[in-house]
Amino acid sequence: MSRRFDVTHTDIRDLVLDECARVAEAGNLLVIPTDTVYGIAADAFSASAVAALLAAKGRGRDMPPPVLVPRAETVFGLVDGVDERMLALTGRFWPGPLTIIANAQPSLDWDLGETHGTVAVRMPDDEAALALLSRTGPLAVSSANTTGAPAATTVDEAEAMLGDSVDIYLDGGERTSGLASTIVDLSGDVPRIVRRGPIDAEELREVIGELTDQAG
Repeated sequence: MSRRFDVTHTDIRDLVLDECARVAEAGNLLVIPTDTVYGIAADAFSASAVAALLAAKGRGRDMPPPVLVPRAETVFGLVDGVDERMLALTGRFWPGPLTIIANAQPSLDWDLGETHGTVAVRMPDDEAALALLSRTGPLAVSSANTTGAPAATTVDEAEAMLGDSVDIYLDGGERTSGLASTIVDLSGDVPRIVRRGPIDAEELREVIGELTDQAG
C-alpha cells in the first residue's frame, strides 16, 4: 500500500524526508517533485531497486535512468575525468534543468542498465528534492510515468500511472514547466544535445563553444 505525504508542509517535512531516506535505503521506490517534472527515484547503488524502477515504468535496461545529486561537487565521485566543459556547465546551469552525460568512474559498484560506461547526472533546483538527496546521496531518477505516456506534472498523475509499485509519493504541488531537462552528452570529443529542453543550444554554446544538436 503506497503512502503519500505533502512536502509543502514544512513542519513535518524533515520527518517525511527521513522516512523517505529509510525507504530508499531499503531498496524501495519513491516519487518525488523536481524542478522540471515528477520523478520516480531509487537508490542508485542498489541494482534491484534500479531494476524495480525500470519495471515500474515498463522500460528496459537499454534506457538507464539519470542520477540526481545533492551538490555539484558530487560529480567528482561519479564521473571519470571531470573537465573544464563540465565544470563550466555545472557552474552556469546547476542547480537546474540540465542533465549531463559523461564517462562514469569505472570503480563504481552500481548497475543502472546498459550505460556503455557513461552516467547521466543532474542537480535539480528544488528544495525538497535537494533536502532528500542530502540524506540519501545520489538517486537514480527517471520521469514519473509509464513509458510512452507524458511525464507527470502532479503527484496524482504519477500515482495513476505507477500505483503500488511506489512506496512513497511526495506531493510538492504542480510542476508548471512540464518540460524534462535538456540533456547534453560530454562523453565524446564534441558535446552534443541528445534531448531538447528548457536550456537551448545557444545558451549552451555561450558556455562551452562547439556543440552539435542531435535531438532531432
